[in-house]
Amino acid sequence: MSSTRPASPVIRELGRADYEPTFAAMRAFTDARTPDTPDELWIVEHPPVFTLGLGADRAHVLAPHDIPVVQTDRGGEVTYHGPGQVVIYLLMDLRRQKPAGKLYARQFVNRIEQAVIDVLAAYNLEGERVAGAPGIYIAQGPRKGAKIAALGLKVRANGCTYHGVSLNVAMDLAPFSWINPCGYAGLSTVDMRTMGVEAPLAGVQHALAQALVRHLATAPAEQLTDSPVAGVTS
Repeated sequence: MSSTRPASPVIRELGRADYEPTFAAMRAFTDARTPDTPDELWIVEHPPVFTLGLGADRAHVLAPHDIPVVQTDRGGEVTYHGPGQVVIYLLMDLRRQKPAGKLYARQFVNRIEQAVIDVLAAYNLEGERVAGAPGIYIAQGPRKGAKIAALGLKVRANGCTYHGVSLNVAMDLAPFSWINPCGYAGLSTVDMRTMGVEAPLAGVQHALAQALVRHLATAPAEQLTDSPVAGVTS
């Protein structure tokens, strides 16, 4: 394994795209990749859809209305994607992130979360982690504890990943009340607009993609293990 820093991932902007074809494309890309395939970040905005993690309890979908519910192979429970939300899929080979080894899934999640925290800080919002509940939550004020970003990944045995992270920018938040977000009954969900930040979606997409590139270029200290991480499935 080379000790050189891995190349920056290719960034692809998919625009607004239906969830199921995008999900199929992620799996096909991962099936076909070789040790030399460049990593990629896919930026996308989805029409309304509820997605279920591999071990999700469908009872957490309380009232789907006319929104499709799609079973996936990521970790985590149920979440909602819709217009006004940044979604970035991380098609990465974690073996490249550590000379002579692989990156911990837990450390990979930590980097993704830190990228979101950094982007929120750039818009004068303070985000924080909550132990055992991947994603980012509002850190203070009357909305403290409300979830603003969700995370769910698939990590294959060979260290290749897909699925990714979503950040709520300016959404219709009502569909979050039709589910138990991430399996938590009554979990409050917010977006940047609710927090007083008016920001163009494209600007937040670009900011988060660049923050992910920066954090994913940082040399880690540990190797990937088989220990379970909430929101991640192998």
